Amino acid sequence: MEIPVYLFTGFLESGKTTFIQEALEGPDFNMGERTLFLLCEEGETEYHPSKFFGTNVFFETVEDEEDLSEELLVSLQKKHRVERVIVEYNGMWGLDSFYRAMPAEWLTYQEMMFADARTFLSYNQNMRQLVFDKLKSAELVVFNRCDRKKMDEVDEEGVSTKMRFHKIVRVANRKSQILYEYGENDVEMDTIQDPLPFDTEQPVITIRDDWYAEWYRDINEDQQKYDGKILHLKGRLVNGGDIPKNKFVFGRHVMTCCVEDIQFAGLVCKWTDEAASFGNGDWVTVSAKVRIEDDPVYAGEGPGPVLYCTEVKKAAPAVPEVATF
Repeated sequence: MEIPVYLFTGFLESGKTTFIQEALEGPDFNMGERTLFLLCEEGETEYHPSKFFGTNVFFETVEDEEDLSEELLVSLQKKHRVERVIVEYNGMWGLDSFYRAMPAEWLTYQEMMFADARTFLSYNQNMRQLVFDKLKSAELVVFNRCDRKKMDEVDEEGVSTKMRFHKIVRVANRKSQILYEYGENDVEMDTIQDPLPFDTEQPVITIRDDWYAEWYRDINEDQQKYDGKILHLKGRLVNGGDIPKNKFVFGRHVMTCCVEDIQFAGLVCKWTDEAASFGNGDWVTVSAKVRIEDDPVYAGEGPGPVLYCTEVKKAAPAVPEVATF
């Protein structure tokens, strides 16, 4: 049975406890599931289980990083017959210690990193490796206790504090959402635009495995930019059925925000009858020229990107197989 894991990271006084307490007080996050709550640090703020909406929350404390082991986690899972796991992780511990100890059936559903805006730059300067460790896989980064005036202040190079925060996050993680909290019911999502990781002005635009989701979104949002461009990338080949022998659909499964919304994101490819010799679902690399034109696959949607392939080769699966932003 798959066990969802909700992982909350950050340093002391970063706001983790307050956020988790409030989440467990509501039915949206706590409908009474049997929940193992792993406490890996003790902050100034305490939990109040009497206020939880659901009462099946079982606290277990892990005192030392060295105590984390698969044997321990499996025993706690069996002890409480849990349906899910919440972890308040110690900011001074490496995340790999937890991931190495996770039982096979545990799956990280969400990882959130919290930081106190007043001390974040100091932590990053003095413990950069630990900060990077918490940012690199976080889906959401929350900066608490922000002050608008201070966030807008600029340094001698003209860079605002908010932009410094943004850049620190993006060096570690291009995919995470960033949220600034200024007070109760006063939050702001980071909307700073980042350059694409690939250069669309190169003679051949090479798309790495971990760039697929960003590329797919970009080619659909800005089609004309790619008209006439040469691409080289990896994906899965879909053929058979009503698809002509000289055509196939090329794409990958993409997860936008959660497991439930994984969808196949593909484009029409034209090649030769050799396309029919590949197995449905084969991983391939393609070299192709993009043309924006009508195609029956895009019926009702107007013109779309069609890849005119010059080369199609079998390939090893992409890493990871499901593309994410």
